[in-house]
Parts: sequence; C-alpha cells; structure tokens
Amino acid sequence: MHSAVLLIEFGSILLALGLLGRAAARFSLSPIPLYLLAGLAFGEGGLLPLGASEEFVATGAEIGVILLLLMLGLEYTAGDLVTNLKSHYPAGLVDMMFNAVPGAAVALLMGWGPVAAVVLAGVTWISSSGVIAKVLGDLGRVGNRETPVILSVLVLEDLAMAVYLPIVTALVAGAGLLAGSLTLAIALGAAGLVLFVAVRYGRVISRFVSSDDPEKLLLVVLGMTILVAGVAQQLQVSAAVGAFLVGIALSGEVAEGAHTLLSPLRDLFAAVFFVFFGLHTDPASIPPVLLPALALAVLTAATKIATGYWAARRAGISVKGRWRTGGALVARGEFSIVIAGLAVGAGIEPSLGPLATAYVLILVVLGPLTARYTEPVARLVTERLAARKRVAQPVEEAEEVPVGD
Repeated sequence: MHSAVLLIEFGSILLALGLLGRAAARFSLSPIPLYLLAGLAFGEGGLLPLGASEEFVATGAEIGVILLLLMLGLEYTAGDLVTNLKSHYPAGLVDMMFNAVPGAAVALLMGWGPVAAVVLAGVTWISSSGVIAKVLGDLGRVGNRETPVILSVLVLEDLAMAVYLPIVTALVAGAGLLAGSLTLAIALGAAGLVLFVAVRYGRVISRFVSSDDPEKLLLVVLGMTILVAGVAQQLQVSAAVGAFLVGIALSGEVAEGAHTLLSPLRDLFAAVFFVFFGLHTDPASIPPVLLPALALAVLTAATKIATGYWAARRAGISVKGRWRTGGALVARGEFSIVIAGLAVGAGIEPSLGPLATAYVLILVVLGPLTARYTEPVARLVTERLAARKRVAQPVEEAEEVPVGD
C-alpha cells in the first residue's frame, strides 16, 4: 500500500512539474519559480501536503544538486578556468564585494548570527548560470561582444563555489576552527590537484571514460560522479564540489557526449530539488520576510548591474554593452537555493529558507526583464538628462550680463 501511495504522489509531482515547465516555456520564463511554488503547495502548510514520497524526493533532490554541479563542470576545460582566473579575477573580486556583502549585512542586521550571514552572502552573490544562458539565447546575444565578459564573471563565481561550499558545509555542521580549516585545505588541495591532472592528463582521463555506446558512457560518468561526490561528502568537503571537479576533469568529445546524455536527467532531478526545497518551506513563513527579501532583491539587482558595467568597461566594451552586461547578471536561481538548502537542512535559522525562497522568486522573474530593458532604460534616461542640460544651458547664457567698457 505504501509503495502505491509513493508512486501516486511522485507521479503527481512529475506530472505537475511537466505541466508547469510547459506553461513557463509558453511565456518564455524560467520554470524555477513555478517549481518552488509547487513545492510550497505540496509541503507542510501547503494545499496538498505529501507524506509517503518525501524521503524519495529528498534523495532525488541530492542527486539534482550533484548533476547541476557536474554539468557546470562539463561546460569548462581546466585551461579555460585557469585563463579566466588570470585575466578576469578583478571582476570576480568586485562581484564578491558588491553582492556578497549586502547579504551578509542583512543577516547580521536581522540578528541571525555569523553563520547565517556567510550563507546569505552566498545566496545574494551567485548569479544563475542556467537562467542567464537561456536569456542570452532567447535575446540572440550569444555572439555579442559583451557576452564573454558575462561568461567570465559566471566562471569566476563557479570557481569560487569550489572554495565557498566547503566553508559553508563546515560552518553549518558546527565544525570548529581546526576542523573547518582542515576541510578547506582538503577542498583546495583536491581542486588544485584536479585542475593539475586535468591540464596535464585530461586526454588520458577522457580516453579512459570514453565509449561509443551511450549507455556505457552514461553509466560510467554518472557512477563516477556519484562515487566521487559521496567520498567528498564523507570528507566533509561537499558532494557538489566533488561533482564539479569531475566535470572539469572530463573534456573534448567525452564532455560533449556526457552533457547531451545527462541534460534530461539534470533537468528532471534539478526540478525535484526545487520542489524539495519548497516542501521544507512553510508558505505562512514567507509574508513576514517578504519586505526584507524585496529590499534585498532591489539592492542586489542594482549591485549586479554595477558589477557588470564595471567588468565590461574594464574589457573595453561600449556603454550600451556595459548596461547589457549588468542587466544580464541580475538573475539568481539554482545555486542560491543550493546554498540556502545547506543551512535549512542544518536548522541554522528558520527564517533563512523563506527569505531565500522569496528572494529567488523575485530575481528569477526580474532577471530576464533587466537583461532585456536595462540598456534601453539607461539610454532613455541619459538622453533625457542630456536634453535637459541643453535646454538649461542657453538660459544660463542669456542670464549672463555683458561687461561694458
């Protein structure tokens, strides 16, 4: 009987996610906010609470995080990461200062403590690579001059995740200074070793994993990823970081083939992950944090636009391209929820999950709008200010009294 209820509940979730995804695609929106709302509806305090399938959904959500980070790693080669780190690290530092600090400050002002401050800093810092990539494609900007600048900022954020996630994992687990330092040292050592091996022996690893049979390639890559993620989690490093490093180590045709095969699985389990996060958020807890979430969303949308503008100007992009860069970086999504999920699972701060949910809901909807309209709005404002200046200038000249002999 229990298995029948499990199948009915899980099947209902998947069907609902499919219908919501189709609705989002019809309006050219990201499905993430709809998945979060579905989780709120199915969770405790929602319209139709689930019971039998929650444990199964929790396992699927964990696989979703692993696949999200694996697919992220497959997007880059180790050489690309090293090049980006050398060339664009100032933009990464500006990005961190402009966008992580507001989140940390809000957490401290609300009295949540230093651990919650570090978590909320990550929530407000990391942009959504998935949403941004889709928006750039929809707007036909993939070939624009500013697009490499946008991608470089996203790559640096992804690299920072390899350092940041182990820190958060140690903090939410309550590890002391010595244990936390050891965890970070292991994570940095693993990341450095994987980058070194990937640069020097990437082709050897890819040949070992490679297979002409899609089934065998899928099983080897997926099995290796989950194994490494499990070992990383056992070492208190973070399963997500382990999966990210596996993705970096693979390159060439293997990475392309794995990306094609794993994309549907990634989409499925990522959707389950967003539902799971919503399941653990009581809808009644969102209204009390809605105003802080809105204020934080407006503030960090502005700081992201400023970050993109600065990075594009540093790269020699035109003024229009600078505004487009800033507007494209506003969206937050999957990784903000991943970070918040670590704290929610550890019971760090009850209000952190609802605030992160509301924050992501706002910016995942606002992000595509800022990507589309930031540059036209900035141009319109600039033209009006210039027109007012031209009108005021003759008046000032007419008021000048000529000096006689």
